[in-house]
Amino acid sequence: MHLVQLQNDKMDRRVALVDSEDLYLLGKEYPSVYSLALFVIDHQRILSRTIEEALTSVKLDYTKVYQDRSLWKILPSIDHPLNYADCIVSGTGLTHKASATNRQKMHLAENDDNLTDSMQMYLWGEKRGKPVAGEIGVQPEWFYKGNGSTLRGHGQVLRVPGYAEDGGEEPEIAGIYVIAKNGDPYRVGFSTGNEFSDHIMEKKNYLYLAPSKLRQCAIGPELVLKDDFSNVNGMVRISRNDEVVWSASIASGEKNMAHSLNNLEHHHFKYAQHRLPGQVHAFFWCS
Repeated sequence: MHLVQLQNDKMDRRVALVDSEDLYLLGKEYPSVYSLALFVIDHQRILSRTIEEALTSVKLDYTKVYQDRSLWKILPSIDHPLNYADCIVSGTGLTHKASATNRQKMHLAENDDNLTDSMQMYLWGEKRGKPVAGEIGVQPEWFYKGNGSTLRGHGQVLRVPGYAEDGGEEPEIAGIYVIAKNGDPYRVGFSTGNEFSDHIMEKKNYLYLAPSKLRQCAIGPELVLKDDFSNVNGMVRISRNDEVVWSASIASGEKNMAHSLNNLEHHHFKYAQHRLPGQVHAFFWCS
């Protein structure tokens, strides 16, 4: 199942189920993915069954909505509809060989064959990032993107602030989570995203990584409801005036990562401030 969050010109919000080229609205009792997830968690329901029970006969043309030719606009695939501050946007880097290699090149002095701290951390993940059941693996790198005010949805502009030196696209996959009343984290699903960072600032010194990440970012348009994250392949393109100016294939999922999903989630949610009841988390895994 794939869901999208929508808002119309009257500021009414709805959740819709993707069915090929159509979108079917869920009932008004679930105006957001957040409200849907909380209901399922609080009542110990099955998410897919709750969605099926909430479906209406109201159908929208997905292409028109996607192409911004509808009164309905696509929102980020998750948000906290009541309070930006209760949505944490963060990520973990150096989980894929490509990201570690790029960081190594960025921070390695010319004619220096030593390993950077970044590459060393990636190699720690290769050795101890996928622990057997009952054991805890090595902790990954972690970074903070901001609260829910940084999130943008499909078709929205990602702005480069005046103090920035770059606005760099970063195709990623994010895990989407909601924290229950008892503090337990629940993974709702996965979403594609553009993590969007300032690479020129980061290149000056790896200690600038933290401020280079404090930028807007995008997730969506769809929230994918599934458990399997073993192997995810895709194509990324940058188009201008309908012309593709750059493209590349990407590979993510646990088969292509140094860490298991369980290990990444353990280290993210071991911190009490990441388990406050009612929180939303959009957690990027850098590819």
